[in-house]
Amino acid sequence: MSSLPILIVYYSLNGGTRLLARHIAEGVDSVSGCEALLRTVPKVSAVCEAVAADVPDEGSPYATLEELQNCAALALGSPTRFGNMAAPVKYFLDGSSALWLSGSLIGKPACVFTSGSSPHGGQESTLLSMMTPLLHHGMLICGLPYSEAGLSHTTGGGTPYGPSHLARHGEKIALSEHEKQLAFAQGRRLAQMAVKLMKD
Repeated sequence: MSSLPILIVYYSLNGGTRLLARHIAEGVDSVSGCEALLRTVPKVSAVCEAVAADVPDEGSPYATLEELQNCAALALGSPTRFGNMAAPVKYFLDGSSALWLSGSLIGKPACVFTSGSSPHGGQESTLLSMMTPLLHHGMLICGLPYSEAGLSHTTGGGTPYGPSHLARHGEKIALSEHEKQLAFAQGRRLAQMAVKLMKD
């Protein structure tokens, strides 16, 4: 039996969201029968002539709609942008209308994650903004329960809506131990849910 593909799609400009994605991937890979697929999305440019390479110079490959259609579960990540998801993530989701029409994502589990530079900079509203199109696709939102002790003790990121990272202005990007634990737990929980749904 082939592994269940758990797609992790993120956009990261300064690295915080990418670090969360990697720990989510470790959580996914800790579940037998599941495989994390790390993918990113390209920048959106206001310059009409701007053309990005088909393959990024570094980091994860670009996500495709085919991978989205065929995934067993989805983790979606974005930095905060005025309390909302970043334009590249929104652009990727806006291109998924054909999958909505076909109902390809209905019943699949999904989670969201984010990174922001200030403690009250809109992390939770960013997570909620990413949930909305996933609910329109009929996906099942998988959050973080308070049985994860890190939620009650973190002084950085971490919410019941999904993992987050507090990347303070001007400081070196590094995840706290609680942020790492919560991202790993979210990946594991998402993969476990995918496995259970496949068995039903």
